[in-house]
Amino acid sequence: MGILTRYLIRAHVGPFLFAFLALTGLLFLNAVAQRMENLVGKGLSMEVIGEFILLSLPHTVALTLPMATLVSVLYTFSQLTAGNEITAMSAGGVKPARLLLPLVGVGAILALGMLYFNDEVLPESNHRLKNLIVDIGKKSPTLELREQVVNHIRMESRRGSVYLQAREIDRLADELTDVVIYDLSDPSAQRTTYAERGSMAFNQARTDLYLTLYDGVVHETRGDQIGAFNRSFFQEQVIPLRGVGTELERQQGSAYRSDREMSLVMLLREIDVRGRELRTVQENTRDRAREAVRDALGRFDPAADQDGIGATQSATARAVNRSSQLANELPMTLPERDTYTRSVAQGSRQSMSQVEAIERLIRQYKVEWHKKFAIAYACMVFVLIGAPIAVRFPRGGVGMVIAVSACIFAIYWAGLIGGENLADEGKVSPFVAMWTPDLLFTALGLYLVSRMGRESASQRGGGWDDLIWTFRKAVGSLFRRKPATA
Repeated sequence: MGILTRYLIRAHVGPFLFAFLALTGLLFLNAVAQRMENLVGKGLSMEVIGEFILLSLPHTVALTLPMATLVSVLYTFSQLTAGNEITAMSAGGVKPARLLLPLVGVGAILALGMLYFNDEVLPESNHRLKNLIVDIGKKSPTLELREQVVNHIRMESRRGSVYLQAREIDRLADELTDVVIYDLSDPSAQRTTYAERGSMAFNQARTDLYLTLYDGVVHETRGDQIGAFNRSFFQEQVIPLRGVGTELERQQGSAYRSDREMSLVMLLREIDVRGRELRTVQENTRDRAREAVRDALGRFDPAADQDGIGATQSATARAVNRSSQLANELPMTLPERDTYTRSVAQGSRQSMSQVEAIERLIRQYKVEWHKKFAIAYACMVFVLIGAPIAVRFPRGGVGMVIAVSACIFAIYWAGLIGGENLADEGKVSPFVAMWTPDLLFTALGLYLVSRMGRESASQRGGGWDDLIWTFRKAVGSLFRRKPATA
């Protein structure tokens, strides 16, 4: 089995690397394209853009590694079956199910590597990417000026702000039409500039923006001169906006981490901290409720709370039995009782909202904790489910590999995302939500593996028509009526 094991592993290396690089490239380009709007018009250096792209890569790798495992298993086993190599191995006394043992071992190694990646690399990259996006978002969006909108331009060289509005903006020529500038940088004066057209240009360092306005008028009023108004016309005027924030300032970053920015140890620590906080809130809520009951009953019977909770319960029973008699003996007036009742109810609602928020956080942390293990375990699951399908339908070619992979992944990720939403809402437990897709696919894979030696495809079978017929037969058996019995 040593030679056969090495042969099977070598046969999977090429398809795995090709599938991994192809899938990572496609999904990575899609992810970067969606986030490019955060980079456009910022005047960022190539180092910052490269860091942004590099930090966006681990999230894609976490998705494509299990996908590449399934694609490589489907492709390799379909090629082995189409070349009658599986048949030759079976004739030599090697069971088809036994061929999966080395691949399951490789899947276990990939699962351990994936678990380390999800625990150490992915959370840290997500955290650094979030801080980088926050720093980029603080830059002045000078080249993202919107038409017919009052755009706020922040400048480091002025205490106040400048607001710009234009009817039309030509981004290719950097020209503006019907420009209005509200200059609030000087507290002692208010200056409004109107121009028929204008142009924008940066200096070489891209730190200052120069607006060249044509055919306009300036209205200016000063706070130290009551009733004074100055109006001046111009044919061409240059307005410098210095320090518009085109230089990226890297901050230390926020220490707060969301659930996807935490490792397994951090998640367990947060679950423990939130659990203690939840117990504290619940105890405080119970204490306030007991104090409210004791306060109310104490007005009827001062000796009601001598023995703690048990005395309170007995006092409550006595108060209920004597409610008609004690209603006239209340020292509280009606407005006082109404205010007191409302304060207690408001405090209870606030406590309930706080408890629900903490419980939701705990569920999110538990979901993320189980998700790291579930996604890593998927590398082994896809080996079990991919090989039997490839052996059964070897003549489907690359099209069948792509179609089956897309179908399996659509079902798997839909179950994972749907389970995550249900677990966050508290409708199912985090364990059930995250592990149900893996357990179902594991059961299906083991069933298909058990039938690998019974079902085999001929040279004329195992194609698309056979796959469609098998699917129709399986679906039809679910809706076929059973014959009525006498």
